[in-house]
Amino acid sequence: MTPIPDTTQKQATAQGSVIYYRDGKSVLARQGIDRRRVELAKVPKHVRDAVIAAENRSFYEDGGVSMKGTARAVWSTVTGKQLQGGSTITQQLVRNYYSGLSQERSVTRKFKEILIAMKVDQSRSKDWVLEQYLNTIYFGRGANGVQSAARAYFGKDVEKLTVSEGAYLASVIQQPSRFADPKGSDLAAARERWQSVIDAMRQTGTLPAGQAATERFPELTTPKKPFELKGQAQYMLEQVTAELNRRGYTDEDINGGGLKIVTTFDKKLMQAAERAVEDTLPDATPKKVRTGLAAVDPASGEVVAFYGGRPSQSKYYDSAFRSKVMAGSTFKPYTLAAALDNGFDLSTRVNGNSPMRVASAAEPIPNDSGRSYGQINLVSATQNSVNTAFVDLGQKVGLDKVAKTAEAAGIPAAQLQQHQSAASFPLGVASVSAVENASGFSSFANKGVHMEAHVVKSVTTAEGRKEVVKPASTKVVSEQAAADTAYAMQQVVKYGTGTAARLYDRPVAGKTGTTDDSKSVWFNGFTPQLAVAVDMFRDDNATVTIPGYGTQFGGQLPAQIWRAFMTEAMEGKPVEEFPEPSDYGYSSDYSMPDEEQDVPDPDYTPPADQDDWDTPEPDPSEPEATGPPPSETPEDDGRQDDEPEQQSGPTPTQLPDQPSVQQEPGPTNSRRLTG
Repeated sequence: MTPIPDTTQKQATAQGSVIYYRDGKSVLARQGIDRRRVELAKVPKHVRDAVIAAENRSFYEDGGVSMKGTARAVWSTVTGKQLQGGSTITQQLVRNYYSGLSQERSVTRKFKEILIAMKVDQSRSKDWVLEQYLNTIYFGRGANGVQSAARAYFGKDVEKLTVSEGAYLASVIQQPSRFADPKGSDLAAARERWQSVIDAMRQTGTLPAGQAATERFPELTTPKKPFELKGQAQYMLEQVTAELNRRGYTDEDINGGGLKIVTTFDKKLMQAAERAVEDTLPDATPKKVRTGLAAVDPASGEVVAFYGGRPSQSKYYDSAFRSKVMAGSTFKPYTLAAALDNGFDLSTRVNGNSPMRVASAAEPIPNDSGRSYGQINLVSATQNSVNTAFVDLGQKVGLDKVAKTAEAAGIPAAQLQQHQSAASFPLGVASVSAVENASGFSSFANKGVHMEAHVVKSVTTAEGRKEVVKPASTKVVSEQAAADTAYAMQQVVKYGTGTAARLYDRPVAGKTGTTDDSKSVWFNGFTPQLAVAVDMFRDDNATVTIPGYGTQFGGQLPAQIWRAFMTEAMEGKPVEEFPEPSDYGYSSDYSMPDEEQDVPDPDYTPPADQDDWDTPEPDPSEPEATGPPPSETPEDDGRQDDEPEQQSGPTPTQLPDQPSVQQEPGPTNSRRLTG
């Protein structure tokens, strides 16, 4: 009437997962229970003999129970005294392995254990029982099972344990907490227990008397501290777990499935990203200033490196994946690519005069300082980040096509939809993360094809089944449109607002971006091998100002951080050239501002009246917004070497307890605009 349970305790068989960097060797993190199952054949005979001598000398002869030991244990339970030992290896396995048997001290539970142990002994081989036992039992030092114990105590696999070491592991089963790191009287007790195991092996004939006399107490390794995630590892683990969940792996799979997870993160590039940010930013950088960096391999979509900020500032909310700020002028290349893929070419001329009136906008849209460029080709418009030129281009190509291109490049539709009917949409009123923006630009480096950004390369189960992640591939624009977009963006770095990002040994394409009042500043660029985005913003959405450096623009510190990272990331890599642009025969000259117009002050940012802005309705998919308003709208890129930009859009609202993550504004007739 007492059947063998048909399920096992989850904790008894769970194996923790190990998460590796992209090399598949360097451990990034460990999740769940420290257990590595091992076949009995791989456990040396002297280790098995030591466990049997210590725990159940009659293991291979008894019927799964010790009648004397059981009677003693039952009597102590009935009389109310402390429950004594006496359980066989089979009984210990039954108690720890099968579901339905609690650890309570009761006569009923004890009799169930006895009956199930007898049935297991009759239905299973002794070797099966011993294998499950050795993989189930707790050995101290956080190690479950003999393989993990061998690593924890002696830093080696179980196959390599000596007789002395195997005897010590057998001795700790009785008191794992006391003998995990014994000192003083505990060490004396551990030595005594170890010697008793050696003597028992001699008495049972599994260890010759002469050898038993020569065995010496083994040297234990220093216990390792519990695995602690440091620095960016917290952010890495969060993103890996989230992606595994999206791919169908449950938290239970991750914590107890014994998975080997290889990520896309390059350990050296992760360190390079951290150095680039922390070495470039001055010591006086305010704590509220946040910096995000993301590097994506264009050919595979793998996020090879990122910098999410200091975990002490925001432990589980990084600046690379989760924080989203307005894209500013880094959004203009999506508009350019959409046009080039829909019948326009680089010689196409658009209206660069300021201000520009658009029927859907209540207020005229200006360039920085009101500067007019006349009819300007798309290369010069990109190089000089001319607001009105891109507004005009967006109207000509169709804002729906601009949105379609950006979405195909990996920008989530939900972040675009509420803006795409606004005239200022091409100027970057939508908010994006550093990873999304780097992934988007990677499409231009990959011949117009976007590879889904991802952080997991492969997953291997405990049984050895390997699943290699195959990212989704999306055609964004034609190969030639991508080449022409990259060509125009090269001029930004050579001669325009992004000169601070130049690399001395190879070509670079990129785009700066600065929102209104410098509440978020960007540099986003790429070589043919790597796309990298850098953004800076404040968690209170105020102007990004650095003591000694002043108000920031995309062509300043963000471009310098980008260059510092890419200099290290590209070191030793072959120099690859961008594909040739179309034979467009355009003129690089553009119409100069009217002679009567004053020469603009490059340090001037036109004021804006927030009272005239529309307040968007909250997105029902987001939590109720609270707190101060975050960054408003993008403006022009950079001062000094850069030309400031402006951008339009209403004040978005801030999500509670999620600094710098913004609800983007809906379509607007704002007077603030992107440049």
